[in-house]
Amino acid sequence: MPKYAGPEGLELFSPQALSAGEILSRWGLDASAVAARSDGEPVDLTAAIEKDSFVEPIASSSREGLDILRHSTSHLMAQAVQRLFPGTRLGIGPSIQDGFYYDMEVAGTLTEEDLPRIEEEMRRITSEDTPVERLLLPREQALALFRERGAVYKLELVSEIPDEFISIYRQGEFADLCRGPHVVSTSRLGHFKLLSVAGAYWRGDEKNIMLTRVYGTAFDTAEALQDHINRIEEAKRRDHRKLGKELDLFSIQEEGPGFPFFHPKGTVVINRLVEFWRAEHARRGYSEIRTPLILDQELWVRSGHWDHYRDNMYFTEIDGRPFAVKPMNCPGGILVYKSRIRSYRDFPMRVAELGTVHRHERSGVLHGLMRVRSFTQDDAHLYVTPGQIKQEIIGIMDLVRFIYGDVFGFSYRVELSTRPEKAMGDPLMWEKAERALQEALEEFGVPFRLNPGDGAFYGPKIDFHLEDCIGRTWQCGTIQLDFQMPEKFDMTYIGPDGNEHRPVMLHRTILGSLERFMGILIEHYAGAFPFWLSPVQVRIVPVKEEHAPYASEVESRLKGLGYRVEKDARDEKLGKKIRDAQMEKIPYMVVIGSREVENVTLSVRDRGEGDLGTMDLSAFEALLQRQFDPVPGRGSIA
Repeated sequence: MPKYAGPEGLELFSPQALSAGEILSRWGLDASAVAARSDGEPVDLTAAIEKDSFVEPIASSSREGLDILRHSTSHLMAQAVQRLFPGTRLGIGPSIQDGFYYDMEVAGTLTEEDLPRIEEEMRRITSEDTPVERLLLPREQALALFRERGAVYKLELVSEIPDEFISIYRQGEFADLCRGPHVVSTSRLGHFKLLSVAGAYWRGDEKNIMLTRVYGTAFDTAEALQDHINRIEEAKRRDHRKLGKELDLFSIQEEGPGFPFFHPKGTVVINRLVEFWRAEHARRGYSEIRTPLILDQELWVRSGHWDHYRDNMYFTEIDGRPFAVKPMNCPGGILVYKSRIRSYRDFPMRVAELGTVHRHERSGVLHGLMRVRSFTQDDAHLYVTPGQIKQEIIGIMDLVRFIYGDVFGFSYRVELSTRPEKAMGDPLMWEKAERALQEALEEFGVPFRLNPGDGAFYGPKIDFHLEDCIGRTWQCGTIQLDFQMPEKFDMTYIGPDGNEHRPVMLHRTILGSLERFMGILIEHYAGAFPFWLSPVQVRIVPVKEEHAPYASEVESRLKGLGYRVEKDARDEKLGKKIRDAQMEKIPYMVVIGSREVENVTLSVRDRGEGDLGTMDLSAFEALLQRQFDPVPGRGSIA
């Protein structure tokens, strides 16, 4: 007689095994459940629980529940495609963050114009209320099933599964290789939207066939789905590639795929970020270095990057010796450290570098400034004694809070990532490093989430995921605690006892990469940069040609004070000049007509507030001086 336990002390005895759904129903917990957990393992609601178990619902609104809904909807979409495009061969169709996709070899041509028709067929299938069944088939029977259907990609996957029995889900005429769990019926899938069509190589290998990938999303309510669609539309409006072109900030050229070209206005933004970064790091006791772009291949073998990273590296040969373009800055920084004897009196030693690195990314994943092949990391490496680890990590987290929160207004969440499967070094050293990071997080008082197995190959790490104004998260900053590199490079310092000791190395970025951070800022601000970052801060608009001399005087005065000013002296109507300044998202516009020339005043417009009225030049200068600027001496930071 199975005994079932549930949340909040619920209990249930049954003379025979019950399904997970029946158990939850008797407790009144089935209303929003899409699946269940039995002793922590996710199972279908139709799964029989044959032994004493703790059973709890997986709600449709939970993270796990949404993943199940989305994975089930990917099956629904694949079934609809096979109905509309007979002969379609299925690859894989997982749930992903905020949605799902399915890779397919479509019999015919499938474009985004077909998506409404596929959605209509999906709704027809949901109205059929077809049960979703899990089958555990012997290996040969599963192979025969997919062989009969000509499912070559499923046959390849089954051949790699060592299990004696293969898990397959069936709904009507559709069957798919899958571990599950899934919803109990197609009727549970009502709130979905297909989003786009792309190409994807089978199993991500460029040597394989290009399949059609259809992206979609699904939610547990119509309201949640509509909110997500609204965010997608807002994200399109803010797309940094679109705005980058409209605002003349950067471009990606055919001659350099994945290598951004920054135009004059984009370079202003990058330079202001760098100016702020340098000033803040100097204030916090960092020194700055610069290391070569190309270094001997042997260095990368010694650092471990050769074993763990060479597929992402570029190589060359100099004087018959193999060299590599650096994918990371740390080995070069280590050589600077080893250039002379170090003492414990030098510690903590905080060394920063704006280092340009190159990493080979497949062409299919390149995406504007967000995924590139060449970028500048705002790296820092801190060399510390074991007793200084916690305080230095706290200092870095304080810097993160200042930059993300105080300067840019981002909220963010924190993850602690632990030892990955392929890791260098002694597991005991890993445990020591992980404990040090956790203690620092706890002392700093920041909430964090554990992310098992996602550390760097040389040490555990703390990752910072910032949230933009439309709720998207971006992983930018990281702190990595490293006991391995000091061992590999025989790094030492002279301790107070006169003996050599091994330093601890902290790897750290805040912005992550200047390019990607700029892309995030473009989308976060929708191109309307704050005053201190704006490529053009003031646009002066003379109404007629006779107003140009006074406009030039004002321009010269403001430029002399260090502001970025342009004068629009084009032979265009005033309305067009004003509209153009608004489209270019310039913070302040100064209109000069006959009255302004006569009274020696300015008519000022604010990008957000509109007309500010008439003021004299000194009042306008005072207004500009009060604008936020995090660089000392460049404006108010109140």
